[in-house]
Amino acid sequence: MKIPRSTFYYQDKEKPFEELKAEIDLEDETEKICLNWPRYGYRRVTKQLHREGWKVNHKRVLRMMRENDLLCRVRRWGVKTTNSNHSHPVFPNLIQDLLITSINQVWVSDITYIRLPTAFVYLAVILDLYSRRVIGYHLSRHLDATLTLRALRLAISERDPASGSIHHSDQGVQYACSDYVKELLEHGFKISMARRGNPYDNAVCESFIKTLKDEEIYLWEYKTMEDAERRICHFIKDVYNEKRLHSSLGYCPPNEFEEQLLDKQKPTVPSQITLT
Repeated sequence: MKIPRSTFYYQDKEKPFEELKAEIDLEDETEKICLNWPRYGYRRVTKQLHREGWKVNHKRVLRMMRENDLLCRVRRWGVKTTNSNHSHPVFPNLIQDLLITSINQVWVSDITYIRLPTAFVYLAVILDLYSRRVIGYHLSRHLDATLTLRALRLAISERDPASGSIHHSDQGVQYACSDYVKELLEHGFKISMARRGNPYDNAVCESFIKTLKDEEIYLWEYKTMEDAERRICHFIKDVYNEKRLHSSLGYCPPNEFEEQLLDKQKPTVPSQITLT
């Protein structure tokens, strides 16, 4: 027939309809996740797709996100909120090289600022170091001990920790002042503080603040104090604790991680045996 031999072996490269539709659906779902979680990287997007039943590897997700301009961009920020120049006692770092094995073993705390159109407001947060769950927080117009005390009291009422739990913070005056230290000692806490100028000593809490900034604060323009309170409360309770995947927890939200811990700790009821 005088045609090239390759013609006999030629196969149509157009993908079948089912395969093409599945690829489009995967792209749509990836875009939906990226819209809901604008600061998710490709690894978290991949894990979320797995939780929704998709079988896809991270390389394919990275390629799709890059082609559709869905990769998140890091935003740099920083305003100093820690005043370590005070006359109050400073406590040693108790959690350096400490093996964290349970909830309420160590609480970590920090403060950040939030910009409003005409002023700054300040947020104090407390996290459980094992589960990464936010257990106490308070928003205030004033950067003082009342701010941190209210966050602490909320965490204590939420968790009721046993005596001997460690409270870790920076050396800021809001944590080192006599009122705050007295509250900790009355509830049986061991007090731990990060070394001055060392961001790694309180990295988990600072990582949460970065997440809060990137995934909530920078995406909204708060007009009033009440607006900031409403949005931040929603993010902490309904998004961060309840839905957001954490790589350190095996890509599991903090609430779900703690529920799994409780399920493992429940005593098993032995099956009834009948002797004949």
